[in-house]
Amino acid sequence: MSVSSASSRRVLERGPSGWLAAPALFFFLLFAIIPLAGVFFLSFTKWDGLGEIKLDGFSSWTTVLTDPVTGNALWVTAKIMFFSFIVQAPISLLLGVFTSASQKYRAVLAVLYFVPLLLSSAAVAIAYKALLDPNFGLGPGLGIPFLAQDWLGNSDLVLFVVVFVIAWQFVPFHTLIYQGGVRQIPASLYEAAQIDGAGRVQQFFAITLPQLKYTIITSSTLMVVGSLAYFDLVFVLTGGGPGYSTRLLPLHMYLTGFKANDMGAASALGVILVVIGLALALILQRLGGKNRNASQLEGA
Repeated sequence: MSVSSASSRRVLERGPSGWLAAPALFFFLLFAIIPLAGVFFLSFTKWDGLGEIKLDGFSSWTTVLTDPVTGNALWVTAKIMFFSFIVQAPISLLLGVFTSASQKYRAVLAVLYFVPLLLSSAAVAIAYKALLDPNFGLGPGLGIPFLAQDWLGNSDLVLFVVVFVIAWQFVPFHTLIYQGGVRQIPASLYEAAQIDGAGRVQQFFAITLPQLKYTIITSSTLMVVGSLAYFDLVFVLTGGGPGYSTRLLPLHMYLTGFKANDMGAASALGVILVVIGLALALILQRLGGKNRNASQLEGA
């Protein structure tokens, strides 16, 4: 067979798979790239959301980048991202390992752990707002002074309350990811370790963690980048207060656009959000190395 005919055959073999990706590419362009291009254009305009759109150069960008509220929103976002990660990551990993076993009671617990994820963020926020009410919430109802604090009105406590609520809702999702990852690890690795006299803790650090490398990177990427999208939960739970204590960047973008009626500045904040999200995703994916798409069982 000639080289040209072999090349033609390879192109034909790859053809169908390329066409299968076309619908996904079309919708990605329609609902992601085109709106993003529109937002980028609006960031160079002056628009109140109703009247005429007027080109305004870098005025919106200057306003956003020199506004101390933007800097505070970035700092609050970074803190929630950091604390939610260090809380969710170890709990999700340990619960994923625990629920991956075949015992029936662990399967029941896995279902119970998954329940918070079935609730909407707004519903979760409303429930916790009622439970943490210092006058009519869980603390006064049970007569426990510690729980009767003004959790959502104290700027020193509210950030940790937000982190707790975020973890309560999203730990089940990452637990499910780790559960699937652990179940892909060959049982022969653990059997060999037991023969060598390794205990459960040694097996966890010598087998489970290394084999979950790519699962950890995937979960961490979703966890960190997802921190940029905690708008609805924070908006309903605290409204960004007290003061600017929980005014995340996405919430700041919403308030700038729909409360201050400055769509140009809000669009600039949206572009900043996208850039930060892409940068974080690329950095975390780079941790997987050049072969991050390879099977996690390569060490088996």
